[in-house]
Amino acid sequence: MKHYAMSTRTISDAINTGGLLVVAKWEAKPSEADKVAAILDQFLPEAQREDGVKLFLISRAKDDPAQFLFYELFRDEAAFKAHQDSAHFKTYIAGQALPLLSKRERTQYELL
Repeated sequence: MKHYAMSTRTISDAINTGGLLVVAKWEAKPSEADKVAAILDQFLPEAQREDGVKLFLISRAKDDPAQFLFYELFRDEAAFKAHQDSAHFKTYIAGQALPLLSKRERTQYELL
């Protein structure tokens, strides 16, 4: 996972206009972590190109490679819904990655 959405903007630019922040934590099933990472490597650039995505980062825990952390900033609720309805979300996340997980948590935040 070496792609980042901030090629022409700064983080300050992304957060200054608010938005919906989604933080997700995943834990892959035993022996599935590398498969999940490969799926996310394909998914990430697609997600970052979405019109309503202001920032989209995925990281992998250094001390437990089965754990992944998502930090996603969307323009608004409609952009988040469009993200979940996208073909790449349905293919990579719903269709391929989720069955490989033992745990998935998501929390939504509003920026202060």
